[in-house]
Amino acid sequence: MQGFFRHYLSVYRPLITKLNVLLGEYDLSYSLWQVIFFVKNNGPSTLVDISSHYNIEKPSITRSVHRLEEMLLVKQIPGKDRREKIIELTDSGEEIYQTCRAKITELEHMIMKDIPENMLEAAFQVFPLIRENLNNKEGK
Repeated sequence: MQGFFRHYLSVYRPLITKLNVLLGEYDLSYSLWQVIFFVKNNGPSTLVDISSHYNIEKPSITRSVHRLEEMLLVKQIPGKDRREKIIELTDSGEEIYQTCRAKITELEHMIMKDIPENMLEAAFQVFPLIRENLNNKEGK
C-alpha cells in the first residue's frame, strides 16, 4: 500500500504539535508525557524499561526523568542494585497525569469525530502489528 507511511507522517507531526501545545500548559512536552504515561501504566519502572519500550536512547530518557524530578512529578525509589534507577510518580505526578489524560482524551475524541468505529478499530489493530514488524526487522 504505497503512500501509507506518508499519510501516517502527515498526521503524526500535527498531532504531536497539538499535544505539545496542550501539555505546554503544564510545562510538559510530549517526550516528558511519554515517561509519565509509561510509569503510570506500568508501575515503578527503570530507565532501561522506558527507553526500551519507546526505542529511545537511555540518555534522552535520563534527561526527561531529571526534568520530571525537578518538577516533583517523579521520584526515585530504591532498587535491587544501587546503579539501577527505578522511578515512580509522586502525588503531584498522579494529579498531572489525571488532568492531562482527560484533556488528551478530549483531543482524541475531537480529532476522531465522524470516523466510523470500524475504521478506528482497524487502525487500532494495525499499528501494533506494524510496530512488531519493525521491531522484528531491527532484531535480525
